[in-house]
Amino acid sequence: MKFKVDAETCIACGACEETCPEVFEVDDHSTVKVEEVSGDLEASALEAEEGCPVDAISHEG
Repeated sequence: MKFKVDAETCIACGACEETCPEVFEVDDHSTVKVEEVSGDLEASALEAEEGCPVDAISHEG
């Protein structure tokens, strides 16, 4: 599963990094730290996507 963050939409609140720091990192905006999210991290990455207050995170796969 691949995740991406829309840098123009992201408000860098840090919610995704708090939920799944293995996948997301926040500086001026959020970034995805891994190319492919493995099965053991998918649930928390999806939780981070769901919890994004501005819907800046999406996934495919």
